[in-house]
Amino acid sequence: MDFRSDNVHGAHPKVLQALVEANAGPASSYGDDPWSERLRDKLQQVFEHELWVLPVTTGSAANSLALAAHVQPWQAVYCHHESHINVDECGGPEFFTGGAKLIDLPGEGAKIAPETVERAIVGEGFVHAVQPGAISITQATEMGRVYQPAEIAALSAVAKRHKMILHMDGARFANALVSLGCTAAEMTWKAGVDALSFGATKNGCLMAEAIILFDGAKADELAYRRKRAGQLLSKMRLASAQLVAYLEGDLWLANARHANAMARRLAEGLSRIGLPPLLPVEANELFVRLPKVAAKALQEAGYRFYDWAALGPDAWRLVTAFNTEERAVDGFLAAVRQAKAA
Repeated sequence: MDFRSDNVHGAHPKVLQALVEANAGPASSYGDDPWSERLRDKLQQVFEHELWVLPVTTGSAANSLALAAHVQPWQAVYCHHESHINVDECGGPEFFTGGAKLIDLPGEGAKIAPETVERAIVGEGFVHAVQPGAISITQATEMGRVYQPAEIAALSAVAKRHKMILHMDGARFANALVSLGCTAAEMTWKAGVDALSFGATKNGCLMAEAIILFDGAKADELAYRRKRAGQLLSKMRLASAQLVAYLEGDLWLANARHANAMARRLAEGLSRIGLPPLLPVEANELFVRLPKVAAKALQEAGYRFYDWAALGPDAWRLVTAFNTEERAVDGFLAAVRQAKAA
């Protein structure tokens, strides 16, 4: 069983079926199609708000372009030092913003606190210093923690006080949403989020993400930036059809609930073995400390997972997905017991 990431798994059958159906016959290109129109309608229902929706193929593109439309080259983006925009996007945000500086901040569980951002803002109004541009948070975080709506609102208050925008990297947006039990509106624009990278690839789609704006002021600029970045898909219907199927009948929420439930099953089983998770399990990521000998035995038995040096020696990450089976979790737990006893 592969617990390295939710990226290692394929697409949900309903998403694949939607692709097959959208593939039949011709349709207008570049987003002028019924699926793209339906996608905007569906998302506006989900978020209870007028939206500007721009599908793209990757989360890196969504993050980089969303920030580029709002942040000037002489400004700063405040983010956690473990965030994808800081660690995993090969300088994409800096490239697409034309040189905006990422200010990486500490915080338990890869969450940043309002007071940490406030302390990091120096030289405001001083021509020799980068100026505040945006706060970017990840929901759920790279360590599986979830921002409460009140925490998001507190960060938004800091952003507004310094004339910044609040961006949310929602790579695991659905997992965070079902964990909180709130609405998409409560977790985003009602809490002060200005721009959202809406993730779907990790939760059952092939390569379909979307930039969502809750204010249309930057929509035209972002459309040009998307085209210039090579992210305006000619056969947009094939991305939009995935996202429509993802949202239809709340498939996205069902997928996330299952992934989260499998993570909890893993956490409870490991705790009974005497290996409690290193961090609270709030979404579908779990971190545990395993002796290298035990970890090697598990990997030799066919289980795959990543080490996580950020949490110290012998720390490992396990990620569950929409299609993780209970028997796979239970099999892993049995193998852990055996490896631990050896």
